[in-house]
Amino acid sequence: MEMKIATRQCRDQRGKTRKFHYFLTVDQEQTPRLFCENYGVRIAEEGGSEHTVPAITTSAIRIDELMTLLVDNVVGPAGLADVVADWL
Repeated sequence: MEMKIATRQCRDQRGKTRKFHYFLTVDQEQTPRLFCENYGVRIAEEGGSEHTVPAITTSAIRIDELMTLLVDNVVGPAGLADVVADWL
């Protein structure tokens, strides 16, 4: 399952307008003793590429912090993996 969180638009270094859509991904994981949601992120550029990093954290607070960082800084699909790696 996934939920659209935000859309941001910016101009790149060449002056081209780019629009990014940010999604929260939710995978449900179940073991014999535990059931939890595992959150990830997908960023899709309108008319361009997209990238997903699934199963980043089971903490709703932490994924909210990450999503805010991504949206506020208008991170595109190409930078998602690097930002997540630094954030972890």
